[in-house]
Amino acid sequence: MADRSGDDAETATVEDPSPPRETDAEALPDDLDAGVDEDVKRRLREAYLNDEENALIVTRVRSVGDRVAVEMRPPHGDATHTERFDAPRDGSLRESEEFLEFLEAAGVSPLDIDELVGTRVPATYDPEAGWRVDAAYRAESESIGENRFAAAREWLWTYKAWLLAALLVGGELAFVAVIILLYA
Repeated sequence: MADRSGDDAETATVEDPSPPRETDAEALPDDLDAGVDEDVKRRLREAYLNDEENALIVTRVRSVGDRVAVEMRPPHGDATHTERFDAPRDGSLRESEEFLEFLEAAGVSPLDIDELVGTRVPATYDPEAGWRVDAAYRAESESIGENRFAAAREWLWTYKAWLLAALLVGGELAFVAVIILLYA
């Protein structure tokens, strides 16, 4: 057997002929804030939420007046998204067809509505508009006119208090203008 205790091969070390340089950490000023820029945090968070699974998780289903509000959140986020549907009235499901289609797309029976909480709903995230639930889950029609009507109705529902206030103030101003015109 060969004796391995002594190697005849020499090991060569290569030395860097350039003078030693300061490391990047030593080159930074001491008063530099080591925090992360808020814009970088926001962009990274939006990209992570957008690319994670493109899904929202149903967290709560509740009644809001004559509507059903389905609250959802991203898998790893704290933002919430709410979809509103017409609630059943007068013992008939005809008024809540969109909600029934949402339940059907989610694979939940109207009799087992408790199973809706925790369901993942496909969605996309737009930095300007926020979360948007997939059209199959929103029961959106291909008709542009129906989509415009639904969007207008949703906008009116969202800003109903402001619209009422604007109508009251506008009516009072119109009344004052008529009085001034009559007696001027």
